[in-house]
Amino acid sequence: MTLQKLLKVGLVSIGLSGALSACSRDHIEAVNLAIEGDQAVKVNVEGAIQKYEQAVQLDPTNHVILWKLAVAYEKKEDWEKTASTLSRAVQVAPDFANYWFKRGNALIMQAEGGNPDAYEQAKEPLKKCVEKDPNLAECYHLLGEAYQYTNDEQSAVENYTKAIEHDSTKGFFYPPLAELYITYKLFKEAEQVTGEGLKVVPPGPKNNSALYGMCILAANAAQLRGDSAAQLAAVEKAEQFVGEDSHPDAAFNLGSTYAAMEPPQKEKALRLLNQFQKRTCRSGNSAKWKEQCEQTASLIQKLGQ
Repeated sequence: MTLQKLLKVGLVSIGLSGALSACSRDHIEAVNLAIEGDQAVKVNVEGAIQKYEQAVQLDPTNHVILWKLAVAYEKKEDWEKTASTLSRAVQVAPDFANYWFKRGNALIMQAEGGNPDAYEQAKEPLKKCVEKDPNLAECYHLLGEAYQYTNDEQSAVENYTKAIEHDSTKGFFYPPLAELYITYKLFKEAEQVTGEGLKVVPPGPKNNSALYGMCILAANAAQLRGDSAAQLAAVEKAEQFVGEDSHPDAAFNLGSTYAAMEPPQKEKALRLLNQFQKRTCRSGNSAKWKEQCEQTASLIQKLGQ
């Protein structure tokens, strides 16, 4: 080989080595920036996002940093950027079920925030989620919501049910399924769902609101099929799960149930309805409970006659 060829080969080799070295430096710098973001994220989310964004620019193939960036956007409840960041993450690492789950969740949050088209968009990542991890129960639950609000109630029921089958301890899985059954006048099925939830979901701060909701849905189903005794039992059970501060409508629900009995239990009804009127209808939050307050005033007047 001539000297000229040797020099040419050497220069090419040096060029490749330099390029590889630059890539390595970018990777290391990206990791360092991500570490700085990790240190800032609890106290300065915006600062952490800047660090993660810089890191992603240096190393766009690092899906772990993309995940960190998405989580930071999630903390801000910036659902559009959460979803778009995770769209990049799943392209790099398509086998991570959590990435698909969080992207689907971000789209659902956009839909709930006023962009109903996002329900349709959420289906694909949520289907991918259950494909990658069939045991990730929350993906079935969110997929059920996506189907429900795109008018595919049968698929909604199937996925809500699968969510419960995969994790029966999550209280918030039960009310949407029970409510869907009530909508279609399947009252026994609704009561079966709430009954199962009340049996297996452990009470506590994390689940009490959902348990309360199950009781009220069971009461609604019982009322609609004309079983006043079951209705009363369900509403009375609801009170053990929440206080007036978290669910001021508890006094209204129980008071109005007493008022509707034959014959009405006037003393109990008036005590609870007056309590609801005093604590809620005369508070700064009364507009939220306008309909219940109007019914309360009417019932108090009727019972007082």
